[in-house]
Amino acid sequence: MKLSALILAAALPGAALAGPDRVSILLGSEHINATEDFREFNPGLFLTWEGPTFDYSVGLFQNSYSNVSPLVSIGYDVEVAPEFEVGGFIGLAVYPGEGDRFDTSAGDVIPLLGLQARYRNVFVQALPADGQSTDGVLTFGLTFALD
Repeated sequence: MKLSALILAAALPGAALAGPDRVSILLGSEHINATEDFREFNPGLFLTWEGPTFDYSVGLFQNSYSNVSPLVSIGYDVEVAPEFEVGGFIGLAVYPGEGDRFDTSAGDVIPLLGLQARYRNVFVQALPADGQSTDGVLTFGLTFALD
């Protein structure tokens, strides 16, 4: 988690002083056309700092291989209707001991990218995959503004 905090601090100066704007609770995932059994209940907790252009997040979640993974990400969202946003994100997650399962990794650090949507307090993310063990992953959960 220290690496996550350092990356966030470098990406968003003063973030540690400002405090997060949002907390999100990851509940689960659905692996599309999976050829192996994945864990679909993936509890996690993420803090997000909402910037004028980009949002920066850090957190931890139980990954699909049942290990705990830290994650840092940057997202860009557009409000398309009241209380409804869509956008994209990129990030890095650590999959302890599982890096060799992915086509692209630096040791156990995995790059992530995908599309996301939020309606009120519900979020969904879609991540493409290589098609070897799954065609993609949908994640979902709840999110709350910290006023």
